[in-house]
Amino acid sequence: MATYLQRLKKGKIRWRLIDAEGWPAGRLAARAARMLMGKDCPDFTPHEDHREGLIIINSEKVVLTGRKLDQKFFRRHTGYPGGLKEITARRVMETRPQALIREAILGMLPKTRMGNQLARRLKVYKGPSHSHAAQKPLEVRLG
Repeated sequence: MATYLQRLKKGKIRWRLIDAEGWPAGRLAARAARMLMGKDCPDFTPHEDHREGLIIINSEKVVLTGRKLDQKFFRRHTGYPGGLKEITARRVMETRPQALIREAILGMLPKTRMGNQLARRLKVYKGPSHSHAAQKPLEVRLG
């Protein structure tokens, strides 16, 4: 018996809208990554692009459980000796909450060309407004 892998037809991107208010960051990121990859579609094929776009609003109202606000660090290096820069999750949530959500989701996507394509279709906004009304996003309830 042969394995059947469906070829998807290329069409428009189907945009979805998620309100992140009150959701734990990791659970939101896991569900968002699954949606971007198309794993919640009945015709999921791992090597095909499912043409899914995702808009996340209210990223500043996401919840970090436990003591992650003070114990979780984001690190980067400048490239110079002694150039390690660390910033706490509390500071990131105060300054750029959309970056925290975006990095969590991107960490769950494949590290391939397809993952790069999917990352371009992820839009995260700090407040309740977004500039994608023309795409007519379908609002998704995650609970």
